[in-house]
Amino acid sequence: MTPACIYLDKKKIAYTIHEYHHDPAAEQFGLEAAEKLNLAPETVFKTLLVTDDKQLFVTIIPVTHTLNLKKAAKACGVKKVKMADPKVAEKSSGYLVGGISPIAQKKSLPTFVDQSAEKLVSIYISGGKRGLDIGLKPNDLLKACHPAKLADLKDD
Repeated sequence: MTPACIYLDKKKIAYTIHEYHHDPAAEQFGLEAAEKLNLAPETVFKTLLVTDDKQLFVTIIPVTHTLNLKKAAKACGVKKVKMADPKVAEKSSGYLVGGISPIAQKKSLPTFVDQSAEKLVSIYISGGKRGLDIGLKPNDLLKACHPAKLADLKDD
């Protein structure tokens, strides 16, 4: 059980566990998860931490897209953001890159979920380690990542 699963259990938020054997050579963790779990790739989301050099923010987008930094900055209410250093992301979240869950991070950060999630019945996110995804309703993700908001984040 990861901190994300423990948190969801504690809050009585329904979720499903989806495990797979992670290939250490895989570079696209989210696409690997979609393929190995036989999930539609547009339903699998990745967690990316960004910074404006003062604060960290969590963004959650489909694995089939790239994060649009200008859109992310607008959602975060700052002028400009860049990808957070992986070591900073790991230290802040308490999870390893490739397994960073947006749920139950060590530090609670403003979180933004791409608006495409609201059209889906279920979405799949990292459960807190490589090889573990959890499925849940988009609204339940927003509740679990409080404070979380929907925003336009991905490149079209």
